Amino acid sequence: MKNLTLKKKIIITLYGTFATGVILVVILFSLISSGMLGFMPSFEELENPQTQLATEIFAADGKVLGTFFSENRSRVDYREISPNVINALIATEDIRFHDHSGIDARGLARVLFVTILLQEESSGGGSTITQQLAKLLFHDPATNVMERALQKLKEWVIAVKLERSYTKEEILTMYLNKAPFIYDAYGIKSAASTFFGKSPSDLKTEEAAVLIGMLKNPSLFNPVRRPEITLKRRNVVLHQMMKAKYLTKQTYDSLKTLPLQLEFQRAGHLGGLAPYFREYLRLTLTAEQPVRENYASWQSQKFYEDSIAWNTDPLFGWVNKNLKADGTKYDIYRDGLKIYTTIDSHLQTYAEKAVTKHLGQDLQPQFFKEKKGRSRAPFTRHLSQEAYDNIINRAIRQTDRYRILKRQGTSEDSIKIAFEKPVSMRVFSYHGEVDTIMSPLDSIHYYKSFLRASLFSMDPHSGYVRAYVGGPNYKHFKYDMATLGKRQVGSTIKPFVYTLAMQEGLTPCDMVPNIPQTFYLPTGQTWTPRNDGSKREGEMVSLKWGLAQSNNNVTAWIMKQYTPEAVVRMIHTLGIKSPMDPVPALALGTPDIGLSEMVAAYATYANKGVHTEPLFVTRIEDRYSNVISTFSPRRKEAINESNAYLMINLLEGVVNTGTGYRLRYRYHFKAEIGGKTGTTQNNSDGWFIGVTPNLVTGIWVGGEERDIHFDDIRQGQGASMALPIWAEYMKPAYNDPQSGVTEEDLFEKPGHFNVNLICPDEYKPNTDDKEVIESTYQNQNNEFY
Repeated sequence: MKNLTLKKKIIITLYGTFATGVILVVILFSLISSGMLGFMPSFEELENPQTQLATEIFAADGKVLGTFFSENRSRVDYREISPNVINALIATEDIRFHDHSGIDARGLARVLFVTILLQEESSGGGSTITQQLAKLLFHDPATNVMERALQKLKEWVIAVKLERSYTKEEILTMYLNKAPFIYDAYGIKSAASTFFGKSPSDLKTEEAAVLIGMLKNPSLFNPVRRPEITLKRRNVVLHQMMKAKYLTKQTYDSLKTLPLQLEFQRAGHLGGLAPYFREYLRLTLTAEQPVRENYASWQSQKFYEDSIAWNTDPLFGWVNKNLKADGTKYDIYRDGLKIYTTIDSHLQTYAEKAVTKHLGQDLQPQFFKEKKGRSRAPFTRHLSQEAYDNIINRAIRQTDRYRILKRQGTSEDSIKIAFEKPVSMRVFSYHGEVDTIMSPLDSIHYYKSFLRASLFSMDPHSGYVRAYVGGPNYKHFKYDMATLGKRQVGSTIKPFVYTLAMQEGLTPCDMVPNIPQTFYLPTGQTWTPRNDGSKREGEMVSLKWGLAQSNNNVTAWIMKQYTPEAVVRMIHTLGIKSPMDPVPALALGTPDIGLSEMVAAYATYANKGVHTEPLFVTRIEDRYSNVISTFSPRRKEAINESNAYLMINLLEGVVNTGTGYRLRYRYHFKAEIGGKTGTTQNNSDGWFIGVTPNLVTGIWVGGEERDIHFDDIRQGQGASMALPIWAEYMKPAYNDPQSGVTEEDLFEKPGHFNVNLICPDEYKPNTDDKEVIESTYQNQNNEFY
C-alpha cells in the first residue's frame, strides 16, 4: 500500500512538474509575444520590415550604373533568383524548409541531443531559414549569453509569425535580400555582382554554392583572400545539394573539380561606369536651398546659379523638395530608390575609352617628353619662380596631410620636413596603379603632371545627356570639369558672335575685309587683335571662310559692326549662364564657361534654334517601383530656324575646309558634321565641340593649373588636344546600331529656305592636298588670342 501511494505521488509530481513547465513555457512565450520581455515587432512591422536598400542608378538602356548606399543592398524578386541559389540555400541551411512552420522540431532535437549532450559541433545548428530571417530583420548582435538565449526564444515566436504572414517563396526572397556578405555587399543581388559580375538569375550552380557557403561566416569563407578554404566550403554545399537530390552524383563529381572563377569588383562610389556623373547626380539631388551666408565671398556666381537651379530645376535639391507619405525626407542611401537617367551605357563606355586612349597613349607621353628635365615641370618654362612657389604652397595647404598636421599643432618647418620625407604610396598611371616610394611633395608634382579632360554629350532635341566624363580617373582626379569647372573657351565662342551676324541679316557667303580691326577702349587706349598668319590678309573673304579658318580679323569685324553688349545678350540667349564682361576681347574667348553650358548652346543650332537644357534624369521610383517624380525637357526658342541652319552651314565649313578638317582626312568621317576648335592663351585650354544632327559633343583638355600646358602650339591646340577624343568617341558610336546616330543622319533644311550657301571663295580640299592640310595646322595658331 505504501509503495502504491509513493508511486502515485511520484506520478503526480512528474505530471505536475510537466504541467508546470508547460504552463511556464506558455506564459514565457506569451510574455515574449506581447513584448513584455523586450522588443517584439508589431503586425505592421512584420508586414513591412524596415530594410536599408541602396538607391540604384539606371542608364537609359537599363544597365545599372551604380548605387548610393550605406548598405549596398538591392532588392530582387523570387523570379529573379536562379533556382541554383534557392536549392543551395535549402540544402545547406534548412532541408525541411517546406515542411515546417518556422521551427524545425527534428532540427532542435538534433541540436539538443547531438550537439549539446554529445558535444558534436559538426552536427549543425537548429535555426531554420525563417528563424535566421527573424534574426536579420529584428535583432542586433547579442552582448552576452543570456541576451542571446532570450533572442533565440524571440526568434522562434517571430519565425512562426513570419510563416503566417508570408509564403515560403517570400521568406526565401526576404532572407536572400537581407543576408550580409562582405566588401559592402548586402543581399544576393549585390553579392552576385560583386563576386561574379552578374545578376542572381544568371548564377551557375558552382557560383551559387560559393555565395551560399559564405553565409556561414563571410569573413572566413572569403573567396578573394581565402580561396582554398572557400573552395572546400563550396564543395560542402555542393555535397549537400547532392544529398538533397538537387544534383546527381555525376554532376557533383564534375562541379567539385572546378576552380573558383571570380569576376570580383567591389562596389563603391569610385569605380564603375560614369562615376563623375553619379557624383554630380548625388550632389544635385541632395542640394540644400541656397542661402547666401553658406557661400564664400568669392562664390557669388555659384550662389546665383544655384538659386536659379533651385527655382527652375526640379532635380536640383530633389531630396529637400519632396517628402514621403509620412512627411519625412527621402534618403538616397537607405530608401531603395530607382533613378532612371538619360545616360546611354554604350556611349558612356565609348566616351570613357576615348578620353583614356587619347590622354594615355598620345597626349600624356608627349607632355612628359616636353617637360622632361625642366626645373619647374610640369609648369610652363615661362612661369616665374615666385608664381611657381605660390602654386605649390597652395597645393600643400589644400591636402588632408597638411590639415591633419596643422590640427595636431605641428610647426610649418616640421610640416615642410614631413612633405619632403619619402613614404610608401600607391599612385595613378594609365597602366594601372603603381606602388612606389615618393615624398608627398613629389606626389603633388606627379599628379599635376597629368593633363585633364572632360566630355559632355547630349541629344540636341530631347536634351538627354548621353555621355558624361568629368576627368581622366575619378578615384585620383575628382574635380569634375564637365559641369563644375569653368575655363576660358577660346575660339569656341566665335560661333556665338557669328550667330548675332546671322540674326542681323548677314549670310555665310557675305564678303568682308580681312584686315586688322582696332577698338577704342574707354580708358583711351586701343586694342587690335592680330592673326599669327597672313593668309589672304587684305582680301575680301566670306564669313564662312573666316569661321573655318578661325580668323580673328573677321570675328573682330563682326564685333565692330554691333556691340560687345549685343554679343553678351546673344550668348545668354543661347543658354550660357556664366558671367562675362561686354568688352571687345570677348569675341576671342576670354570668358570662363563650363563645358556643359557650351554643348547645350551649340545644341541649339542642331535643334532648329530651340535651346534645350540638358536633362539627366527621366523618372524616380520608390522601392516598390511606384513612380514618384518625372522630369521633362525645359525648352525655349533662342533663334529662328533659318538662322540656326545658317550656323550649321558655317560650322560644317570648319570641318570641311578649316581647323576641324582632320576629321575628314585623318579620321575619314563622311557624315554631316559641324564643329569648332578652340585654344586659349598660351595653349592653356584645348576645346572641340562637334555637332551632328542627333548628337552634340564637347571636349575640353587642359592642366589642373592654367600654367600647366604645352609650350608648343602643335600639341597644345584644340585640334590636337580635344578633337581626337571626339573622333575616338564617334567612331564606335557610328558603328553601333543602338547608339541612335548614323553617318547617314542629315541636318534638316527649313522649308522655303533659299539662301545661297556656296561661297565664291569656298574650297574643299582633297585629303591628299598637303598644302591645304599644312595651312590648316598653321591657321590654328590664330586661336589662342
